[in-house]
Amino acid sequence: MTEATSATPAPDALAGVLADAPFVRLVATDDGDALAAAGLLARALRATGTPFQARVAADPVPADPDDGVAVTVGVDRGPHAIPGTGRPASTAAFAVARALGSDPDPVVALAGVVAAGSIPGADGSGDALDAAERAGRVERRPGVALPVSGGAPGDQEAGAAPSRAEALAASTLAATRYSGDPEAARDALAPLGLPADPDADDRRRLASLVAVDAVDGDDASERAASAVERALRPYATDGPFETVGGYADVLDALAREAPGTGVALALASDPDDSLRKSALDAWRRHGLAAHRALDAATVGRYDGCVVARVDASEAVLPTVARLVRDFRSPEPVAVALDEGAGRLAVAATGGGHASGDAAGEPTDVGDACRTAAGEVGGDGWGTPERGGVSVATDANDAVDADATAALAALREAI
Repeated sequence: MTEATSATPAPDALAGVLADAPFVRLVATDDGDALAAAGLLARALRATGTPFQARVAADPVPADPDDGVAVTVGVDRGPHAIPGTGRPASTAAFAVARALGSDPDPVVALAGVVAAGSIPGADGSGDALDAAERAGRVERRPGVALPVSGGAPGDQEAGAAPSRAEALAASTLAATRYSGDPEAARDALAPLGLPADPDADDRRRLASLVAVDAVDGDDASERAASAVERALRPYATDGPFETVGGYADVLDALAREAPGTGVALALASDPDDSLRKSALDAWRRHGLAAHRALDAATVGRYDGCVVARVDASEAVLPTVARLVRDFRSPEPVAVALDEGAGRLAVAATGGGHASGDAAGEPTDVGDACRTAAGEVGGDGWGTPERGGVSVATDANDAVDADATAALAALREAI
């Protein structure tokens, strides 16, 4: 497994390398922050006339092109990297794009910030927020961060964007009793009587519903109260989606569910209706699948981690792990395990420690996944806060046993 080797360069330093490059290969980790960051860099390169290639990978390994420069985004690997540790990769990419003489899209940068688990204005994103506010491109308002607001029941036409209930059920910025279930979301919304064009009071009532439901229930963790804040009081925007947080949720889903569509969206300064619809369809499919997998999960708590045994696709598994971490786990590490497929995904809080071990060393998820994979002959990858392990899925192998062994090795590593 390849280990991290580089330090984050100053924006001017990386911009100087890119400005002189005849060709640039960008490879980003499969998350919304890295995807947004890659989009910002790619747009800046396009503006300066520098040829480039951009792609997404769960475990980026920088190529060593003879004819150009390779940049990894979202992980600290190779001679040129924007790792996204310490601050979101999108904020660093915003600064690099500016240093290249470009006028980067601050809404894309802010969407990356939210996808990284932060909020606009925090963690080095002040410049992007200032730029967006000065241009009149964002405005904070009451409500819930959805990519589309939908409309009143019955207003949707065939092939239209998701309804409000469908968007609420698909959002992965919250986990509620109706997440993954559009009909249940409609039932929850019905007493509010929200109009197709809600005013500020209507939006506050919707936000109150989501805020309460995210922390209600025996399976909600204490962390849920802070995690749901990303979904509340969103920044409305003139971008391709209605809120910055909704844009972030779409990017994060696309990075794994439909990376080609994700790259196209991140590169598009003005996405057409077809691209926007494709993005929303993939986001809705991904979010509903993640919530349904979580609802059907068998969850167990161990020392230092919570494990959700699920049946989920490779693309959905990391989202399930994040949802468990943010809304279900009292421990700093959450694992989503699909034993039949021989895969597990891990998500940890920043600098997380096991309960009762606040003085211990923070968990580095990527290192733990690589160590666990090495113990069982599988593949491991990751960053300090998320990662994964896969084991052989040959029909003659005992995949369940290998996956269970990988889990045991991971628990030891963390």
